[in-house]
Amino acid sequence: MTLPSGILVSAMIRRANDSGGFGFVLAKGQPQAGAILLVVSTAGTDYRVLERGIGPDGRVALIDSTPADDVTGYWRRRRSSDPDLWVIELTSPDAERFAAETILDD
Repeated sequence: MTLPSGILVSAMIRRANDSGGFGFVLAKGQPQAGAILLVVSTAGTDYRVLERGIGPDGRVALIDSTPADDVTGYWRRRRSSDPDLWVIELTSPDAERFAAETILDD
């Protein structure tokens, strides 16, 4: 059984905030089953875009889909084509680990 997207989002944000980082919702998606797009950084720089997908080994993994240019433009275009998409920003040295442990282990 998969946990609802809204609960997964809350868990990631709480973990980032509890670790001294910062997490917040850039765009709220469908609470039950909306896909989750993560914008992660370590100190408010070096932004990367991650999402759940199928890795090269055929298993569920976090896929780096960082665009070459404009991260904000990228997630806004994705959101315009999928209004159910959650877009979350996590700023923490452990952001990718929090995301993997929360999204991939549900």
